[in-house]
Amino acid sequence: MDQIRYAKFENSDRLKRVYRLLSDGRWHGTRDIMMRADVCAVNSAAAELRANGFDVATRCVGRGRYEYRLVS
Repeated sequence: MDQIRYAKFENSDRLKRVYRLLSDGRWHGTRDIMMRADVCAVNSAAAELRANGFDVATRCVGRGRYEYRLVS
C-alpha cells in the first residue's frame, strides 16, 4: 500500500498561511480560507496540517459547507 504524501510544515508557505489563519481558534469557512490564505484545496491543507501533528477540527454547517479551526 502506498503511503500518502504531504508537505512538511516547515517547508510549506501554503500550510503556514493556513495555520496562521486558523491559529485564532475560531471557525473559518472554506471560502474564507481560500481567499485569506490563498489556497485552493482547503480540505487537503487541513489533512496535511493534521499529518504534521496539528489538531484541525472540521464541521459541516449544512449543504456541503464546511468550517475548520485549529484546536489548541
